[in-house]
Amino acid sequence: MHGRLKNYALVICLFVFLFVSIGNGLHLTSGAAFVGALSGTPLVIFAFNRWCDARCRREEARREEPASEIIPLRERR
Repeated sequence: MHGRLKNYALVICLFVFLFVSIGNGLHLTSGAAFVGALSGTPLVIFAFNRWCDARCRREEARREEPASEIIPLRERR
């Protein structure tokens, strides 16, 4: 329950941030800034989740390799 509440709070903070930054940066009306933030919030969440998943997969693949393949102990001639 604590994690779910934290996720909802982060989404609300992201929405408010986008609302203010889009509204101020583009000098939009409040309605247009609301629509922009409403459509931008899911897009940012999707992009972040996609980026994080790809990064986690690379780290897991690197962990599965033996250390000798990652860090060569001696130079091979």
